[in-house]
Amino acid sequence: MANAPRAVRKLTELRSEVALWRKAGERVALVPTMGALHEGHLSLVRLAHTRADRVVASIFVNPAQFAPTEDFDKYPRTWESDLAALASVSCDLVWAPTKAEMYPDGFATRVAPAGAAEGLETQFRPHFFGGVATVVCKLFLQCQPDVAIFGEKDYQQLQVITQMVRDLDIPVEVIGAPTVREADGLAMSSRNAYLSAAERATAVLISQTIREVAGKVGKGEDGAAATAAGIRALTAAGYRVDYLEVCGAADLKPIAGTVHGPARVLVAAWLGKTRLIDNVAVEEAGR
Repeated sequence: MANAPRAVRKLTELRSEVALWRKAGERVALVPTMGALHEGHLSLVRLAHTRADRVVASIFVNPAQFAPTEDFDKYPRTWESDLAALASVSCDLVWAPTKAEMYPDGFATRVAPAGAAEGLETQFRPHFFGGVATVVCKLFLQCQPDVAIFGEKDYQQLQVITQMVRDLDIPVEVIGAPTVREADGLAMSSRNAYLSAAERATAVLISQTIREVAGKVGKGEDGAAATAAGIRALTAAGYRVDYLEVCGAADLKPIAGTVHGPARVLVAAWLGKTRLIDNVAVEEAGR
C-alpha cells in the first residue's frame, strides 16, 4: 500500500511546500474536495496528474455553503479512508485547514457571484454559491495552482468558478472532468450514502430521466414539454423535484423552446431526505 500523502493544516506549511515545487520548476494542480472521497474524486486526482507535476487535494467541509437547516453536522467525514484513497492515486499533499485557519476571527470579506450563479441552485440555496466562490477563491490564493480540477456533476458550480476566474483575472486554468457514475448510471456523490436500500434502487431514475429529456430535446422537441414530462415521471416515482431544466451550456440560461447550440439538462430532486443533483449534455443523449 502506498504511503499516505503528507497532510498540512497551517497555511505557512502549505505555502512552504508549494514554494519548493515552484523553485524546482514544477507545475501544480489543485483538486478541491470536502472529503468523504469516492471514485469520482479519485478520477479528478488522476486527471490532475496528467496536467501537472504535483497534485494537492484539499479537504475542507466548508460551513459557508451550508444553510442552518442543511446537513453540515451530518456531512460524512472519513479522514483515514480519505488519506488511504489519496495515497492510492499518488496525491502529493493534502491541504486540510481547520475552520479557524480558513475563516479566522474577524473574517468579513466574501465573493458575491452572479451570472452563472443565477437561477437553478440559487432558487433553493441562495447562500450556496457565495460560500463556494469565497472558499474556492481562498483555496486558489492559498495554493496558487496552475490548474484546478472540478467534476462536471456539479455543473453549475463549475460554470460559476470558471466565470469567477475569468472575471477576477485569477491565473488558474479550470478544467471540468466528466461525471463518474455507478454501473446503473447514478452519479457518484458523497451524499449517496444517505440513501436507504429502497431509495438507492429508485435513485437511478434521475439519470435515466435527464437522458430521456436530453434525447427528446436533441431531436428537436420543445424544452418545456420535455422537462414537464420528466418532472411528472420523477414525481410519480416519489421524488420531490426542485428543478429540471434545459439550459445553455455556457450561460445556463433556461431554454423553453427548441435548442440551438450546446445545451445541458440539469436536475435537483429530493428522494426521501437526500437531495440528488445531476446533469447531462444534450449531445450526450443516447450514449
